Amino acid sequence: MTFLADLQRLVELQSPSEDLDACRNVIALANEITTERLGSPAKIFDENGRPVFWWGAEQPAIVILTHLDTVWPIDSFLPLWQVDGDKIAGPGIFDMKTGFLQALYAIADIADASTKVALIATTDEELGSQTSRELIKRVSAQADAVLVTEASLDGQVKIGRKGTSMYSVKVIGRAAHAGLEPEKGINASIEIARIVTALAALESKELGTSVVPTTLHSGTTTNTVPAVATLDVDCRSFTMAEMERVKDAIYGLTAAHPEAKIEVTGGINRPPLELSATEDLYNRFEAIAAELGQPKVGGASVGGASDGNFAAAAGAKVLDGLGAIGHGAHAPHEHILASTIPARISLLSAFIKDLM
Repeated sequence: MTFLADLQRLVELQSPSEDLDACRNVIALANEITTERLGSPAKIFDENGRPVFWWGAEQPAIVILTHLDTVWPIDSFLPLWQVDGDKIAGPGIFDMKTGFLQALYAIADIADASTKVALIATTDEELGSQTSRELIKRVSAQADAVLVTEASLDGQVKIGRKGTSMYSVKVIGRAAHAGLEPEKGINASIEIARIVTALAALESKELGTSVVPTTLHSGTTTNTVPAVATLDVDCRSFTMAEMERVKDAIYGLTAAHPEAKIEVTGGINRPPLELSATEDLYNRFEAIAAELGQPKVGGASVGGASDGNFAAAAGAKVLDGLGAIGHGAHAPHEHILASTIPARISLLSAFIKDLM
């Protein structure tokens, strides 16, 4: 199968996000495969110092968002290509090199795709899309539809994604000898412990809002009252209102000790992908599946974020999770199910045609 041969080439060319040369190489290979399959090359350019792949219309009505960077450092997932019956494993095969290639093959079935469609692949998605997010917002704001070929959830497309926020909380106290005169110190560990409890209380299970204290550092030596403590916090929610509520609460933290100081940095990284942005395209997608005689696809809301979050924030209609069927994103068992690929390509191609 030509698709699997192309996929093997992409997967075996490792492309961890932090390795800029590796990312340039995988974009070049993607362009080589694109030229072979579509008969015309993509435009390759740098956006804030990182390579971007862009094939198709300069002002697209339909944007297909993908990324070719992975979380896997070089040779941390070996062997690079593992076939076990229907399962094929490899670094980034599920998240999301298969999704890129499925989009490419779907476009190949559309004669005039380049007039209205753009296939875009970035190389910093796993780093939070710091360099590409403004590009994504600009192109999405002008599009009729943004399709994200991130991996599916057991075949279901993703109609909701939590937004993500990252914060760092620093408590500045005062050092003192822990045995001789601890009363002269301001214990940053005690302050940060109280903050951890306060932050955990901000979660809302009913609304799907998580506020998770993660890494914590405090103190210098075992016989010194800690003068400084730092805490990282991961926050996620399905609605912007909840994300703003948590942000206000974190920036409003106060110290119990009148002389202790609190410094907060960070904020909302990716806004949520809310159902209002996905409903129209999802209903249309299910209708196309029915016309093709395929079973109901299903839609799911998930905790992880993607570039679809930025597209929705720009006002675009979005549908996410249109990529591979498999399991194990970012995990040692990352794999796809090869038998599901042809139907997924046919459905995506028909959907694009309908949107055109």
